[in-house]
Amino acid sequence: MRLSVIIPTRNPHPHRFARTLAGLAAQTLNSSEWELLIVDNGSDPALQLPIDSPCRDNLRIVHEPVAGLTPARLRGIRESGGEVLVFVDDDNVLAAGFLAAVLERFSTSPNLAVAGGPVRPEFEIQPPTWVHEFRDLLALHDHGDVPLVTAGGAGLPWPAFSPVGAGLCIRRSHAIAYADSLALQPERRSLDRRGGELTSGGDNDMVFTAFHAGGDVGYFPELALVHLIPAGRINAGYLARLNQGIQRSWVRVLDLHGQNPWRPIPGWSVPLRSARAWLRTQAWRSPSRYIRWRGLHGRFLGQSDLTPPSLK
Repeated sequence: MRLSVIIPTRNPHPHRFARTLAGLAAQTLNSSEWELLIVDNGSDPALQLPIDSPCRDNLRIVHEPVAGLTPARLRGIRESGGEVLVFVDDDNVLAAGFLAAVLERFSTSPNLAVAGGPVRPEFEIQPPTWVHEFRDLLALHDHGDVPLVTAGGAGLPWPAFSPVGAGLCIRRSHAIAYADSLALQPERRSLDRRGGELTSGGDNDMVFTAFHAGGDVGYFPELALVHLIPAGRINAGYLARLNQGIQRSWVRVLDLHGQNPWRPIPGWSVPLRSARAWLRTQAWRSPSRYIRWRGLHGRFLGQSDLTPPSLK
């Protein structure tokens, strides 16, 4: 098996998930060259394979009882057989040539460790204009039509075009090294989403691990996908919670990989710092200001996470 597609999911939305599977069924890469692994992370009821499901000839469902995106990804890594792994969310629709392009890039670039491409939105409803400031929070990014590659190495800073979790492609050897590192540091499992938590650092941790091990990071315009975004994800309340979770976990990821520019702070100082930031940003004046403020609050929480318990 040359390539494995891994979809971690929990109670997926039927329509959006059907779009994801239809996009995979439309891939130009012959089905004999890739497998589809759906990791059911506690759906109720448990996911079953419909008799008429797209990709049913090369699809397996496995169950991971430990809640959280990172445990689901780790299960997918262990269960998969491909030399290249492609992580797909249950609301992503891959371009028809996505998987064929992945194999081409990894086959011709032996030091390529992780790769991704443009992630473009399909909104369920027309978003307010202020939402576009927060495209990164929705895992939307597009770095243009020219491939970008940076060579990996110990201690290097984060490449700006690094892939997000949606459509993240990683060479198996680097995925195994990432899984092994989490076995030694199990606290890193908490860097990503669990239940209603909106922390989102697991994919960055995976990329950093491969990059600092010497693997190249690439952005390729042909690795395009559409992110199906429901109405509930473009309101100020959700985006504020998301920004707080992302910023908190980002501090921890940067610190873990020796790139953190912020010092640890005691937990008792977080409310005071956040109150000052509330006034400084005038967070009450608009949804954008409020979301920005929640991001600062998340950063303070992340800095306090770094403080030894004896000093908190």
